[in-house]
Amino acid sequence: MLVLDAVDAGYDSSQVLSGMTLSVGAHEVVSLIGRNGMGKSTTVRTIMGLLPARRGRILLDGRDLAGLAPNRIARMGIGLVPEGRRIFGSLSVEENLLATARAPSTSASGWSIDRVHALFPRLRERRTQSARTLSGGEQQMLAIARALMTNPRLLVLDEATEGLAPLIRGEIWACLQMLKDEGQTILVIDKNLDEMAMLVDRHHIVEKGRVVWQGTPQELDARPEVAQRFLGV
Repeated sequence: MLVLDAVDAGYDSSQVLSGMTLSVGAHEVVSLIGRNGMGKSTTVRTIMGLLPARRGRILLDGRDLAGLAPNRIARMGIGLVPEGRRIFGSLSVEENLLATARAPSTSASGWSIDRVHALFPRLRERRTQSARTLSGGEQQMLAIARALMTNPRLLVLDEATEGLAPLIRGEIWACLQMLKDEGQTILVIDKNLDEMAMLVDRHHIVEKGRVVWQGTPQELDARPEVAQRFLGV
């Protein structure tokens, strides 16, 4: 579904991505993992058109995304849950969801207000509240629900569990497992390897703007030297 082929990108004179290459197949859940500052979030920004690629190709179902505006990329079927949530604080919970609502691209049943309320009952309880009054965990649920309301073919989550209490993290991981079971394609960036192990089909380890290792969670468990070299502090 998604292919990054030797992508370079950066900010001003600084190059962050250097030959970034990865793929996400339909109905797969794959990760980008690595130490801070290695290019994971820059990869997401480049996929979404928020940062132009200087070299290489980004393909969604074979269509090149180069030069497309972020709103056009989103309409092509990529839903983003950004780092830091970035909900619309001045809007109510329900207004946040309606602001991004988009009909599914096929006749299959898609995401609606009722369906996201069933997934996250707290959002139903707080539907008239200003989004800025929600707890951090509730704001993260809203950020995921808002992305789902675009009825994405590919869901991208950038540090969706960062800073959350263990109980809330567990709810988020359970939600993602349910989405996987339904066939949702997901690209996830996170630091919680243990919690990702049951969800992710393939890890991509990022070091200095490129993928230096990829494999299943089981293969990574069997290679502790790889984890120590690229993920250890």
